[in-house]
Amino acid sequence: MQSLLEKADRVMMKNVSRFPVVFSRGEGAYLYDTDGKRYLDFLSGIAVHALGHSHPRIAKALVEQAEKIVHVSNYFYLEEQILLAEKLAALSGLERVFFSNSGAEANEAALKLARKYGREKLGGKYEIISAEKSFHGRTFGALAATGQPKYQEAFQPLPAGFKYAKFNDLSSWEAAVTPQTCAFLLELVQGEGGVNPATPEFVQGLAALSRRHGILLIFDEIQTGLGRTGKSFAWQHFGIKPQIMTLAKALGSGVPLGAMLATEEVAAAFTPGDHSTTIGGGGLAYTVALEVLKVMEEEKLPERTAQLGQELLKTFHAWQKELPIIREVRGLGLLLALELTIPSRPIAEQCLERGLIVNAVTPTAIRLAPPLNIGEAELESGLDLLYTVLKEQVVPS
Repeated sequence: MQSLLEKADRVMMKNVSRFPVVFSRGEGAYLYDTDGKRYLDFLSGIAVHALGHSHPRIAKALVEQAEKIVHVSNYFYLEEQILLAEKLAALSGLERVFFSNSGAEANEAALKLARKYGREKLGGKYEIISAEKSFHGRTFGALAATGQPKYQEAFQPLPAGFKYAKFNDLSSWEAAVTPQTCAFLLELVQGEGGVNPATPEFVQGLAALSRRHGILLIFDEIQTGLGRTGKSFAWQHFGIKPQIMTLAKALGSGVPLGAMLATEEVAAAFTPGDHSTTIGGGGLAYTVALEVLKVMEEEKLPERTAQLGQELLKTFHAWQKELPIIREVRGLGLLLALELTIPSRPIAEQCLERGLIVNAVTPTAIRLAPPLNIGEAELESGLDLLYTVLKEQVVPS
């Protein structure tokens, strides 16, 4: 592994702070490095591998599609593209679908659609309000919508027309609305912000505010979509359907794919030439996504996730009573966080050293997002390891 790390140090850009591990294969909830060491993956590629690594049905679908057809460009249709769009529309109740190569691109499409709709249907409105501590991607439009200055400062000036309001504070959003506001953009569980779930009162109030002012509601479900929170989509917990929604991560199971869905009325603002992409996922990605949806439905993974999430919350709250370094427990389904009174990075490093992958998502929070189909024995093993690492940090009184 060391020689590979040395090569990486010579040729890779220094734009990401990586751990010194090179993985060579994965199977289910496990990853294996080039030295053969096994790791339990409680991050799933940041909520990407909902079905775990190298799922046999996903691998089979990839091989069969690669031998059939991969790409034709957006001047034409692919059979798998149409079938996937039909499935997503039926699952969400949002009638129109656009496919992209990533979550950031899906959000870019959503921002452009909202602006176009605002221009044509809302008298030229263009302003978009998103939440402080939000994360919507690293392309320029998505970055401008991300309410975290640390991601933005080096790339100013960013596109104009974006404002930020406090998460779970309806009065802050009311105060931010102007006559030019065309859309609200919201993660229902903030991911990179530290796994912060929205409250029902806030989401329902924001929906009422959007109706009152004729403002579009965009939900970024890049990380929460497709079972991660215990529902197909996080908005189903709140009973509030958006006009625009974005998906990625679990949709492609590691194959680059994003999607932007919208109601018939809002989607009609896009006309030929307004927005496109050369690949937009492609045949491999569409086929994988169809298989992901089939497995989730057959194995009832959203329902299982809801149950496991409740059990884990109870476990973590019990830990909190015993371990004073746990300040708060947050999350929904299998997207959870432990807020600590100590730095989180050393905890993640110690877990990694012992064969467990977790994420120091903020300086003091550990994010957990295991595969939705993780076995009970694997889950218990990972929890035991995490508990041991946390307990070792507690100074005896």
